[in-house]
Amino acid sequence: MEVESESQLENKFIKQLVNQGYSRIKIEDEKDLENNFREQLYLHNKEKLDNIPFSDYEFNKIMTQLSGKSIFESAKILRDKCILERDEGNTPKKVYLEFIDSNNLNNNIFQVTNQITMKGKYENRYDVTLLINGLPLIQVELKKAGVDIKEAFNQVMRYRKHSYKGLFRYIQIFVIGSNKNVKYFANRDGEILFNSAFFWANVDNKRITNLDEFADNFLEKNRIAKIISEYMIINESDKNLMVMRPYQIYAVESILDRAINTNSNGYVWHTTGSGKTLTSFKASQLLANNPKIDRVFFLVDRKDLDAQTIKEFNKFEKDSVDDTDNTKNLVKQIQEIDRKLIVTTIQKMSIAIKSEKYAEIMDKYKDDKVIFIIDECHRSQFGEMHRVIKKHFVNAQYFGFTGTPIFKENKGAKDMVTADLFKKCLHTYLIKDAIRDGNVLGFLIQYFKTFEGNYDKNDDTKIYKINKKELWSTDERISLICNDIVKNHNLKTRDKEYCSIFAVDSIPSLIKYYNKFKEFDHDLKIAGIYTYEANEASAGINAEHSRDILERIISDYNKIYNTNYSTDTFSNYFIDISKRLKNGQIDILLVVNMFLTGFDSKLLNTIYIDKDMKYHNLIQAFSRTNRVYSANKPHGNVVCYRNLREKTENAIRLFSQTDDVDTVLMESYEFYLDKFKERLEKLHNIANTPDDVDLIEGESKTSEFVMAFKNLTKVLVTMKNFVEFEFEEDKLGIDEQTYQEYKTKYLMVYDDVTRGEYEGTSVLKDIDFSIELMYTDKINVDYILNLLKNLDIDNTKNRDKEIKDIVDKLKKADNEELRLKVELIQEFLEKEVPKIIELNNQDDIESLYYEFEDKKRTEEVEEFAKENNIDTTKLWSYVEEYDYSKTLDKKAVGDSISAPFLKKKRIINKVSEFIQYQAKKYA
Repeated sequence: MEVESESQLENKFIKQLVNQGYSRIKIEDEKDLENNFREQLYLHNKEKLDNIPFSDYEFNKIMTQLSGKSIFESAKILRDKCILERDEGNTPKKVYLEFIDSNNLNNNIFQVTNQITMKGKYENRYDVTLLINGLPLIQVELKKAGVDIKEAFNQVMRYRKHSYKGLFRYIQIFVIGSNKNVKYFANRDGEILFNSAFFWANVDNKRITNLDEFADNFLEKNRIAKIISEYMIINESDKNLMVMRPYQIYAVESILDRAINTNSNGYVWHTTGSGKTLTSFKASQLLANNPKIDRVFFLVDRKDLDAQTIKEFNKFEKDSVDDTDNTKNLVKQIQEIDRKLIVTTIQKMSIAIKSEKYAEIMDKYKDDKVIFIIDECHRSQFGEMHRVIKKHFVNAQYFGFTGTPIFKENKGAKDMVTADLFKKCLHTYLIKDAIRDGNVLGFLIQYFKTFEGNYDKNDDTKIYKINKKELWSTDERISLICNDIVKNHNLKTRDKEYCSIFAVDSIPSLIKYYNKFKEFDHDLKIAGIYTYEANEASAGINAEHSRDILERIISDYNKIYNTNYSTDTFSNYFIDISKRLKNGQIDILLVVNMFLTGFDSKLLNTIYIDKDMKYHNLIQAFSRTNRVYSANKPHGNVVCYRNLREKTENAIRLFSQTDDVDTVLMESYEFYLDKFKERLEKLHNIANTPDDVDLIEGESKTSEFVMAFKNLTKVLVTMKNFVEFEFEEDKLGIDEQTYQEYKTKYLMVYDDVTRGEYEGTSVLKDIDFSIELMYTDKINVDYILNLLKNLDIDNTKNRDKEIKDIVDKLKKADNEELRLKVELIQEFLEKEVPKIIELNNQDDIESLYYEFEDKKRTEEVEEFAKENNIDTTKLWSYVEEYDYSKTLDKKAVGDSISAPFLKKKRIINKVSEFIQYQAKKYA
């Protein structure tokens, strides 16, 4: 049977959409696109326009308002009204044009077209475009069976860079796929990573991967219009666009249905790290927008209302957070008629209700239809305060979010289970689901015995006579653990590319560990944080108060980071630690309980544990490490200095609702060693030595080598996280030198493909080479630009230090793309960043950098043309052709050069080398 071509797949897909109610239209180019938009926008707003179509002048005014905007600004315009002033005699009339009707989805006009030709830097033809009311909002790129869908992703990235302009700046969602493999992702300004693309799924979290089923479900007219109008997020803080994942959408829909159509409560069980903040806040927003609901309160625990939480919530709705310590401010917000959504603490709400001072005010709202959204609803504190709130607001409903619900197995002596308060679980997305979907990582857990003895350390009935506190905190044991961490920390964190938390059982233990680390010779940046009691019990007449010790810890911190905190500015110290831990600037943070729940950092990959933990506390702590980041972070590292194996497996079974813990836990080192040797044998069967790679004939065999080496490297990335790992031939079957020689050959093939050595329908062009697996340093151009965006430009001292850090990172970079641009970025830092600082224009730093790149490239091309006596226009045509097709017509180059044969040959080679270098440098 013949493989279905892309054209056949495209036509079949369009036919299905037409059957689903999309109108099939033919749009050839940008002019056709604008003409169609003009007609559909008029039809959508026909009544407001009194059935009078737009004049040329009016439509030009509309296009002026819409054109030349960033993707972020375009997304905001799409969801707003466009004001058109119509000239009607002496009285101009204002008409508020609507681009999409989010209240009545059937009022929208849905169209489908294909093969639109757009001319930007190059001419591109797009596969399938879906339009709503004439605006191209969904772009679909399809690939035939057998081609990696990352090729479709790469194609979208190329189109974004070269030709998406005009109305195509309004694309909200990209769909990439083949007949059996489909993903979607949001458009945005700046870099988009492939791991931002998600599978769609049904309400039971079963993936929908077939294109026809995806079209029938995700691209159903009302579903896609609803996703665009309600389930996308305009993130004001980061100035980007986000689209929700299927489980998030189903959870929000289930809450809305229960809140509007019943008086019952409910809770959502979505695993830690799956984006509960986004889900819960979107639910809050949509509930607040519903006219049947008077007020929505989003309640968090006091200790969770930190800088990170405030920033996250204010991203989604500006000034929604009541972040003061004053209950008066909360009461004031409640009195504001237009404020339907308030984020505050459980504690402050309880005080406002109980306080006689505010009784008269609060009584006015006791009969209102009020919704309470409870974050981290597994906490027992809400149970204690629930009675007070429930007694006051008689028509309230309660919806909780948790990654670790309380069941009978993990409830305390007095705790209620989650269902006691919230009744029904409305939607689940468990840790095993999130790991399967790649939304969080699994855990690599290692347990270390720290002393020997003729007793079971975990059996209290047999060690009741032993002073357990003394057992765990002996100086010898603490020294042993510190030594192990110092020795292996670089291995765990990939030479400090990532950072870690060290969770201990008490403040005295934290202090002991902190002091012990200072006795060791290391270059680790170690910080500590805890909350002290003002009137703590004395440990002796000469004992130092824990606040005084914290002052010393903060003083050390100030010296490392050139800051000026103290216990008097503890909250600012906490905020600074949060920021630096997020940015990977602290190697080890010592904690007792802080940062073990709710804190997210993609650059945190390891947690050391020396405390007893179980069930939800254990899973919450482990989950600090498993945020997805890059290919060289394959899992979260958990290093236990106590025997928590049984408790870990019990917790995983409970919160995965399964007896199989293998989906969550990584295998042993021996498992990966066996897998490595198995894959090494496959590599040797293809090329027994690195030199044998040169003898491989044909693309098919070359492709086998590429895949074999890539698969070997993936296992190697995981193995390097084990302390047992040693790159020695007698242990692995290959030494590091030989591996690096294979890597050189792998990169040689990659270079040949990118240079266009494999022409036509090369199978190698369908391979995702995963170069990122070859490099340990993930610092690239987008990473540097992101650092520039986040410069604290108002703080001269910090700003200059951060710029110095950026320069240092450039010097150490091991990323091929970045190495080519080091001089460019350094010049940009020296010449352009001072202007940006002066104008306070950080938001546009990315476009300013690429403008600078274009300017420098133009200078280089013109200078080369002048030096070699080549026509500049012709040289540019060769450069642009190579950028697009990765081919160079050397005959055409030769025909344009007037010189003797040998000199002409040298110039042709020089031109070829220059163009290839330019293409890599300015890719």
